Amino acid sequence: MNIVTTDSQSASSNCIANPNQSPSEGWKGSMRAAFRRLDDLAAYLQLPESVGDGVQAASDQFPLFVPREFAAKMTPGDVLDPLLLQVLPHPLETVSTEGFTTNPVGDDEATLTPGLLQKYHGRALMVTTGACAVHCRYCFRRHFPYSEGPKGIGAWEPALEAIAADQSLHEILLSGGDPLTLTDGILRQLAERIASASHVRRLRLHTRLPVMIPSRIDDQLLAWLTGSRLKPFLVIHTNHPRELAEDVAGALARLTEAGVPLLNQTVMLRGVNDQAETLIELSEKLLDLGVMPYYLHQLDRVQGAAHFEVPKAEGFQIVETMRSRLPGYAVPRFVEEIAGDTSKRVIA
Repeated sequence: MNIVTTDSQSASSNCIANPNQSPSEGWKGSMRAAFRRLDDLAAYLQLPESVGDGVQAASDQFPLFVPREFAAKMTPGDVLDPLLLQVLPHPLETVSTEGFTTNPVGDDEATLTPGLLQKYHGRALMVTTGACAVHCRYCFRRHFPYSEGPKGIGAWEPALEAIAADQSLHEILLSGGDPLTLTDGILRQLAERIASASHVRRLRLHTRLPVMIPSRIDDQLLAWLTGSRLKPFLVIHTNHPRELAEDVAGALARLTEAGVPLLNQTVMLRGVNDQAETLIELSEKLLDLGVMPYYLHQLDRVQGAAHFEVPKAEGFQIVETMRSRLPGYAVPRFVEEIAGDTSKRVIA
């Protein structure tokens, strides 16, 4: 069985969305049915034609990909909808901004073997695939060379051998792209190989699938995720409380009922969640669903995303307001990732 690493941009351009895709076809059907054309998304949301003005170059550079389940949570006709802004191509994406790079968090320098990165002591990260559940316009890996990663189980051998040889590694992270875009058979095989290294204790997955396509959390996924000797942790990514609708709540409940600890990461984004009230509501909703607010990230300075940046001083004040209104455990750590640092740098 092969573990396939797919370039997310190529995968998007080679699929044709079917607006009439039946939800009964499961999460794979939802991936196939996702919006890949801005005019289709605009028609679905009743947006003005002007949303497409000047964005062709941005779309060519980083194609649009939006699951219908996520689009259904957006407000029709609202071009400033905070969910829409996360996925809508913008002309400023093609403007070169000083201080913003194509390798903002030092992934290139942290590569041990193809697909395997290590930045922090005791843990390493596998970039399992370039495919994702959604193309976030602020993605810090939007320029990552996914095509150079392993494309079969044999190609993963150097990474797996490096994990087995390093006794200091206690936790392996599966990232991407999004690891849950891989099939359960592939993920089970990969988890079993990681678990064969006796010094590894935990398996952590970073994913947006439970939020973007909640049907991904099914019996097959839970079986391999909880069937290993490795303690699983699952980190979701939500930026706005409206993302946590009833279908998402159901998926998260399945995970918590299976005993999988859930954490959340949020990126502070201009126009999306740069208000204390929004982030307070998000933390409250996460806690209600059994998810611990974990990190609030200062935007990674990736080329093409400068228009999303919120000044750190402004973010600090927002977090101070959160502290005055929420119990300590409900306030995520406000952090930034600096290339070469041995841990996330805490801002507040």
